[in-house]
Amino acid sequence: MSKHKQTGIPPVFNNLVENYNHLGLPVELIDPDNEFTIHKLNDIHHELPYKSPVYRANFYAFVFVKNGEGKYTTDEMEFFTEPGTIYFTNPGHYKSFEWHQLKEVFLVTMSESFLKENVHASVFEEFPFLLAETVPPRVLKPEIYAEIEPLYLQIYKEYFSHSPYKNKIMGNLFVVILLKIKEYFWEDYNPISEGNRSSQIVKHFKRTLERHYRELNAGKARKVFRAQDYAAAQNLHPGYLNNVIKTKTGKSVTTWIIDKTITEAKSMLQHSNIPIKQVADQLGFTETAHFSNYFKKYTDVTPLVYRKQFA
Repeated sequence: MSKHKQTGIPPVFNNLVENYNHLGLPVELIDPDNEFTIHKLNDIHHELPYKSPVYRANFYAFVFVKNGEGKYTTDEMEFFTEPGTIYFTNPGHYKSFEWHQLKEVFLVTMSESFLKENVHASVFEEFPFLLAETVPPRVLKPEIYAEIEPLYLQIYKEYFSHSPYKNKIMGNLFVVILLKIKEYFWEDYNPISEGNRSSQIVKHFKRTLERHYRELNAGKARKVFRAQDYAAAQNLHPGYLNNVIKTKTGKSVTTWIIDKTITEAKSMLQHSNIPIKQVADQLGFTETAHFSNYFKKYTDVTPLVYRKQFA
């Protein structure tokens, strides 16, 4: 019996392969070495109805339901899906799903690193809805859904290609999907789950985190915020802020800061030619050696090796 089953604590998954392995679902169609995945759910779920246990996912998931029926939960909220539905969830939530009918449904997952490196360097500034606590699903009119379908089908084709540029191609195609989501989802967005105090704290924290790293990148800030700085920004005790963030997202404030620092470092190393010393300086490290050790601790490679991989 697994630890999660013994304690009753929902398991946490950092990627889809971990998720499907735990659920006993096939993973042959998923590239375990890519932080981006896309597949047809009807190729995975051969027996219906299917109902998953509750789990926490630390990755983004976008679902495109051309023809299918089911429902899913995000934290305490329940949503139903039908033909023409598009929905997405961001990292940290308790989730579960069930499918009663699957004829043509695609699932796309990705990490924040993939979003920053291949979709848009300022992805959360351009698409702020990605930071929202919960965005309810939308059922699109057939003519609107028809604008989005060719995009994810082309991404699906590229996913199985051997092009050295496939991540960039998929990322650029996904930018168009995000623009469509922004156009059709966001104009009348109703933050149904962001009215309670805890959700407001999480929302404020995520936006402060994103804004601070933009300022670091632009040279407008020199010092990386610590947990107590984010707490002070909301006039909260650091312990209380950490409890709220950990409960709502599954990650501590410190883990959020580490993940964000590494994500920004990867983006700068891949998308610019500035010296590693300058990357370290812009991220608040006084010593290049300290930055290199920090980066290697969380990625298993040095900044120089990481940059050479994308040269």
